[in-house]
Amino acid sequence: MTHKTTTRNMTSGSILKQIIAFSLPLMFGNIFQMLYNTVDSIVVGNFVGKEALAAVGSTTMIVNMLVFFFNGFSIGAGVLISRYFGGKDLKGLHLAIETTIATTLIFCVLFTIIGSIGVTPMLKFMATPEDVMPDATTYLRIYFLGFSGLLIYNMGSGILRAVGDTTRPLMFLILTSLMNIVLDLVFVIGLHAGIAGVAYATIISQFISAILTLMLLTRTNDIYKLVWKDLTLDKTILKGIFMVGLPAGIQSVITAFSNVFVQSYINHFGSSCMAGWSSYNKLDTFIMLPMSSFAMAATTFVSQNIGAGKEKRAEKGTRTAILLSTFVTFVIALMLYIFARPAIRLFSSDESVIEFGALFIQTNVFFLIANCVNHTLAAALRGRGDSRGPMVIMIATFVVVRQIYLFVLTHFIVNDPKWVGFGYPVGWMCCCVVELIYYNIKWKGKAQIVKNPDIINYASDEKEHKKA
Repeated sequence: MTHKTTTRNMTSGSILKQIIAFSLPLMFGNIFQMLYNTVDSIVVGNFVGKEALAAVGSTTMIVNMLVFFFNGFSIGAGVLISRYFGGKDLKGLHLAIETTIATTLIFCVLFTIIGSIGVTPMLKFMATPEDVMPDATTYLRIYFLGFSGLLIYNMGSGILRAVGDTTRPLMFLILTSLMNIVLDLVFVIGLHAGIAGVAYATIISQFISAILTLMLLTRTNDIYKLVWKDLTLDKTILKGIFMVGLPAGIQSVITAFSNVFVQSYINHFGSSCMAGWSSYNKLDTFIMLPMSSFAMAATTFVSQNIGAGKEKRAEKGTRTAILLSTFVTFVIALMLYIFARPAIRLFSSDESVIEFGALFIQTNVFFLIANCVNHTLAAALRGRGDSRGPMVIMIATFVVVRQIYLFVLTHFIVNDPKWVGFGYPVGWMCCCVVELIYYNIKWKGKAQIVKNPDIINYASDEKEHKKA
């Protein structure tokens, strides 16, 4: 007896159609996921005040540091799961899934503790103004109580993406994002709970999405079924995950930490500038969603095809993902440039906030084209098992170059919000140049599959062990 599969094998068929079909649900899913914090910002900006809006914005970087580190682990797990799926190694696939979920539960406990303890020190480190500190502290403390929901959903949906299923995680996100909007309005407007209300709305919605994802993985009859009694921490699998995922996580954390420094530079210009920067960052995150979606598609596409022994197809898929990402991002950037002020007005009616937000958008938005190359190429390299190269390049450009620029600019040239905000494009452009050089020298045009030691072939290891 057969059953209808929800997986997508990307090792055959039209490359363009495969990447678009995989990316579109991801894109919509990412949009709805971003609605969590964006709706928080819109509600507090319009119904609580600009200090609350600045508080939500200033906490984003702190949350991102932990989320990005975990996402590195998620990337490593996804690469292994995709590789086993593409190579039809079912034993390795199940072992990878069960090890991944077990490790995720451990991370849930650790990150909740670390996040809760670190709230006040990190806000002080970021030079958070006194008028923003109470709201920021309240929001973060509540947020970290529900942090596990976010981690479990992200990992569960990552497992589904690795086997080509991007549709059902989208359905869950649509449901819980709409729930978050309703709860925001109930808590803030109906119950007058202020910034605490949006935090509670967010964590409740995240827990619902986590529960739905775990139920799907547990109850499915497909090849990626999660068997709770088989949860394990397999050393071979963990080594493979961390060899790929740890560099990605370190790179993301250090980059996010660098962005905390950027936030501290912005904080010196006061709450209006902070709120404008926060609003810009929300919109900037939205415009990056297509490139993030195509990047995720590139990781899965490349990893599955490497697992199936199709190196040339993996390379063609990388080029296709970059071109699609660039086209879509340019169109959105153009629209956002034209409607910059109305876009910021969604978050605040304060004219000074609108002025700062529009300034940041119109200065930076078209430079995001460089990030299409950065993120998609880095994702494709990780799909090959090369996680160290993107890590070194992004740390050098997003962190070192950007911090040198900000220090020299503000101490010796001009301390101006526009040029401080331009620190983002400086890092993007440098990264684009270096990453293209790296990829063309190390990977482009290789006719054979490069055997990367970071990816462990569990089935082959087992066969060799039996022979011995």
